Amino acid sequence: MKNFYRIKLIAIVGIISLSLISGGCDRRQKSQSPVPTAEVSAVTVQPQQVMLTTELPGRTSAHLVAEIRPQVSGLIQKRLFTEGSYVKTGQVLYQIDPAPFQAVLDNANASLGRAEANLPAIRSRAERFKELLADKAVSQQDYDDAAAALKQAEADVQYWKATVETARINLGYTRIIAPISGRIGISNVTEGALVTAHQPTALAIIQQLDPIYVDVPQSTAELLRLQRRLEEGRLKYESKNQNKVRLILEDGTEYQWEGVLQFRDVSVDPSTGSVILRIIFPNPKSVLLPGMFVRAVIKEGVNKQALLVPQQAVSRDPKGNPVALIVDTDGKVQQRMLTVDRTIGDKWLVSSGIAQGDRVIVEGMQKVRPGASVKVVPFDNGRKDVANPENTAQPAAKSK
Repeated sequence: MKNFYRIKLIAIVGIISLSLISGGCDRRQKSQSPVPTAEVSAVTVQPQQVMLTTELPGRTSAHLVAEIRPQVSGLIQKRLFTEGSYVKTGQVLYQIDPAPFQAVLDNANASLGRAEANLPAIRSRAERFKELLADKAVSQQDYDDAAAALKQAEADVQYWKATVETARINLGYTRIIAPISGRIGISNVTEGALVTAHQPTALAIIQQLDPIYVDVPQSTAELLRLQRRLEEGRLKYESKNQNKVRLILEDGTEYQWEGVLQFRDVSVDPSTGSVILRIIFPNPKSVLLPGMFVRAVIKEGVNKQALLVPQQAVSRDPKGNPVALIVDTDGKVQQRMLTVDRTIGDKWLVSSGIAQGDRVIVEGMQKVRPGASVKVVPFDNGRKDVANPENTAQPAAKSK
């Protein structure tokens, strides 16, 4: 019986020993197996033609503005418009009491009639004296007095004609009319108010809103940078659509119509170091109102050799400089320092650091290091790897 238990114990010990030996062999085999090559996704950089744009803030202003002020003093009898409505050129807005001005006109007409009534008799007398002077029937002094009286009578007629015209003009000014067509704002006076000629406070303001201006400040540094790029040939001027401007409204939506860049101001604002760009936009639905804050997307030019990489392929080193990992021809990872210009859609426009044909790692950067061998698979983000040439370009943060 004891021998039976001894044999059983020896068998159990043998089985355990064999298990330990086989486990050690398996671990040695696993430790000696080769490390698998990391797999990364990369894009091959190819030059593309893109339209570079810049987005600048600006404010709208009316195309035409007319401040309505009285040209004669008097009492407002009527207000003949609805506040906030559209008024047309020549429409009567206010009526000033015309009675005093009508009286002045009537008085001037009467004086003119008296002067014209005296003129024929004075003219006949001067003509008779001229004939009698030839026969020595009157003295030279008498003729000179008659001729002077005629000239004075003619001058009186001209004076009263001018007075009548002035009185007629002033009477017309009692009807205050709209000098331009547009939307009229609130009225600063009511019926019964006393107004004075050329007073500093406007009775109302008319603004023409279609078309409408957008004034955009552009820094002189940005202007010089753009001029330098055009001179160096990095940007090409597209004459056909270069002056077309898109507009982004305050709520982030794009305005329906495109505008046209009219001009750049010729002077620099010393307080801001910028020049004003004036853009004109159609505004048939009165969506744009004066004083609105908007963003204008202005075209700079065409870059026919733009190098674009996905934003997720670019990271920052401890100093904040942009870097990217590429795969060289030997299948090894290299780190490149980049100079980025701006974002175009979901990509960076790279000025230097990469070249045509470089394979830039987009996914898998966390599991590789410079110098490591990798397996490259094409990057697929679910859409075509093509930049939209009309995307809004945002200037990047300053980088080295």
